[in-house]
Amino acid sequence: MPSFLSKVRTLINANLHSIIDNALEANSVKVMDEYIRQAEKNLEALEDSAATVGGTVRTLKRKYEEFAGAAEKLDRDIDTLILRGKNDLAGAAQSELNTKQELAQEYYEQWQQQEEQYQMMLKMRLQLEGKLTTIKQEREQLIALMELAEAKQVATKTIKSLDGLATTNDVQINSMADKIRGRLDREDARLEMATRNLADDVEQAIGDTEVERQLEERRQRLLGNSEGDSA
Repeated sequence: MPSFLSKVRTLINANLHSIIDNALEANSVKVMDEYIRQAEKNLEALEDSAATVGGTVRTLKRKYEEFAGAAEKLDRDIDTLILRGKNDLAGAAQSELNTKQELAQEYYEQWQQQEEQYQMMLKMRLQLEGKLTTIKQEREQLIALMELAEAKQVATKTIKSLDGLATTNDVQINSMADKIRGRLDREDARLEMATRNLADDVEQAIGDTEVERQLEERRQRLLGNSEGDSA
């Protein structure tokens, strides 16, 4: 998994400006086609891996909730047994409670670790999809640019009497290349904003869950105290 994610990071961090410059220099989109091939291949693998990790996250969360719920119930039962003077049963239940709490903690830690990796993989998928979409779009523009350059080279050789044509051609070609690079800058900015928003949403969701958990603990404790007073 680490080596696979390393390949994905390499594709995400690839400098599209450099790829386009190399394509222009070689007068060929082969370098772009190779990036697209690698990105599509790794994107598919990333989606499969993310689905697997996402399934594991759900399983670990469910197991944690099962053991945590059982531990909470057992904790209340122990109080009842103590109040009724059934110390032997209370001792056995306490041992069982310790085991369930340990298991719940283990499942919780595994769940959080896998959740962190899952969110990271979702973010990487978003970034790679953005890069892939951008390079595909610019590939078509680059082909048109190369065709224009080739046509103007032919025209320059054919109509040698028009001395100003070469200068005009260079200006137009450079302008188109600058527009491509400008679009790349805008796409990078959009992608950065999108991934930042995703991170904010995840942090907010985790924060909300923690608050809900704390309130639930407080609610259970208050209810437990109320039952004790009634008894």
